[in-house]
Amino acid sequence: MDQPTGVLVAHIPPGFGQWDELLSLIMRAFAYMDGVIDPPSSAHLLTAEKLEEKARHETGFLALQGGRIIGCVFTQERPDILYVGKLAVAPDLRGQGIGRLLMRAAEDLAVSHGKRAIELQTRIELSANHTAFARLGFDETERTAHEGYDRPTSITMRKVLP
Repeated sequence: MDQPTGVLVAHIPPGFGQWDELLSLIMRAFAYMDGVIDPPSSAHLLTAEKLEEKARHETGFLALQGGRIIGCVFTQERPDILYVGKLAVAPDLRGQGIGRLLMRAAEDLAVSHGKRAIELQTRIELSANHTAFARLGFDETERTAHEGYDRPTSITMRKVLP
């Protein structure tokens, strides 16, 4: 698949001030999960202020097209891996390779920091996500339960890097 036309992926810049716009993107991107996953997405706990705080402790990337924020991903360094979370793509632009570009930025960051793998979690109910991440080279490594649940609610997936 070719790179989507006119899409730039970059770190969230110092002094970034579009937290409300970024929050709106994440909420729109995660809305399809409402009523599908249990427990509900942690995205519902986000605020613009919490996103700004998240960016102070994690590395965030934005996908931009013509000045519009069309995607994002946050990464967090852990001892041997880079953890990837809050991958979001504007619903009207899904399937065009934007998520793949964001994941490539996360992989490049992991490699540059000497990490052996990148890891993420996806919900049990989101089988299309499992398939999409498998196509990107991720393998399931574990199933875990959120606090208070006696059944698996999340799948941990890992991609070993060269």
